[in-house]
Amino acid sequence: MSKNKPTQEQINKSLWAACDTFRGTLDSSEYKNYILVFMFLKYLSDVWNDHYGEYKKQYGDDEELIMRKLKRERFVLPDDCTFDYIYENRNADNIGEIIDKVLARIEDQNMEKLEGVFRNISYNSEKLGQTKDRNRRLKALINDFANPILDFRPSLLGRTEDILGNSYMYLLERFASGAGKKGGEFYTPHEVSVLLAKLVNPQPGNRICDPACGSTSLLNAAADEVRNPDGTLSNDYSLYGQESNGDTWALGKLNMFLHGRDSARLEWGDTINNPKLLEYESLMKFDIIVENPPFSLDKWGYEHAETDPHKRFLRGLPPQSKGDYAFILHTVETLLPTGRAGLIVPHGVLFRGSSEGKIRQSLLEENLIDAVIGLPSNLFFGTSIPAAIVIINKAKKTNDVLFIDASNEYEEGKKQNKLRDSDLEKIVSTYRNRTVIEKYSFLAMLEDIKENDYNLNIPRYVDTFEEEELVDIATVQQNIKSLEEELAEVRKEMDIYLKELGL
Repeated sequence: MSKNKPTQEQINKSLWAACDTFRGTLDSSEYKNYILVFMFLKYLSDVWNDHYGEYKKQYGDDEELIMRKLKRERFVLPDDCTFDYIYENRNADNIGEIIDKVLARIEDQNMEKLEGVFRNISYNSEKLGQTKDRNRRLKALINDFANPILDFRPSLLGRTEDILGNSYMYLLERFASGAGKKGGEFYTPHEVSVLLAKLVNPQPGNRICDPACGSTSLLNAAADEVRNPDGTLSNDYSLYGQESNGDTWALGKLNMFLHGRDSARLEWGDTINNPKLLEYESLMKFDIIVENPPFSLDKWGYEHAETDPHKRFLRGLPPQSKGDYAFILHTVETLLPTGRAGLIVPHGVLFRGSSEGKIRQSLLEENLIDAVIGLPSNLFFGTSIPAAIVIINKAKKTNDVLFIDASNEYEEGKKQNKLRDSDLEKIVSTYRNRTVIEKYSFLAMLEDIKENDYNLNIPRYVDTFEEEELVDIATVQQNIKSLEEELAEVRKEMDIYLKELGL
């Protein structure tokens, strides 16, 4: 066992190297589940063994007392359900089956927290190859996690959840980068998550929700922004989310556990057609909502919206083939009267007409839209199109909308562009102070927006046009004349040289 505390970078590199086991066999959008679940299993095992060792020092050979203490842990591991047991059996012909049984027993023992988390994954699946190839790959994976750098004992790492939470997010970002269009379905880039969290500014005591939570990158960023009056991190908040994709929901649950946020309530289901965050059969209400819903979702549930039991679509029905406003209306209906929400949306939400135009007009006349922020292109995985942030504030005190065009301020990358700290600070400061900056931001009154037929397209309000320098015709003519005179002199000299050469 390693006695030196590994760095965050060493842990991240070792975890990424473990992915080599599956490269070429599965796409990263699939093998991410095998890596992240195994990382979680190793974490549970190392914490369990570490705490067992501590109790052993305190209580000696009193195994009954030690086990009573261990049963009060966050997670309880049954006998023969540790990474050490799997490592001892790494050469077994049925190693995939052994891992599946270990996960099933851990889930059974921790049903309240882990129910369903491992249901969609099998290490005994032919996805990993036929038996001989599968066993070879699993042995390689087990050996990778036996690397001393991947020793997750709290007695070595300190607050394990901080380090492993960071590693989990690092892996999710790498997986999203390599997964093409699918990457954007489960991960919001960290800088965008931080920006959204800072804009909605969650406070101690808040209920925070993401109704399209993916792998919970936005929820974790929002939780990280909650501060006590003295500026220290606060744990006084509650987290809620819902996700329609079962695999992604499971990753979100694991992400919360690895960040030490066990009490987060994450539901698996379709938020629009089957909202599960309910209180007394009514929609739960939240102080803060952060959300990156699927862009322009087709078949979002139009056919049932008119008879929605929660009456979310009284302002109008979004078009059948674009579900953006379905999520916006759900968000409005689940905010408390003092609540704030930040949604990432495609730009079409800002200007498309017909039923969407009517819904947008209604939201503006109710004074619910606080700000519209244009982001740079190519920030998100799987799409190069630029997106916007819409801030909804149910307790708005002014009758205006702040427009920010941040589309030109970013760091260019090979695959993805990135928001720098200075870009985040400028956007947040401009929003909080409602500052008007030439070619960057504009504060539009409702009358201005009404004149534009309730169109929120940012260029209508923030003029970024750069005027070309006026051309001085007289100067240009003089320059041409000078050039012609110089050319005539050059030709005379060339004629002299040619005559001397007899040409």
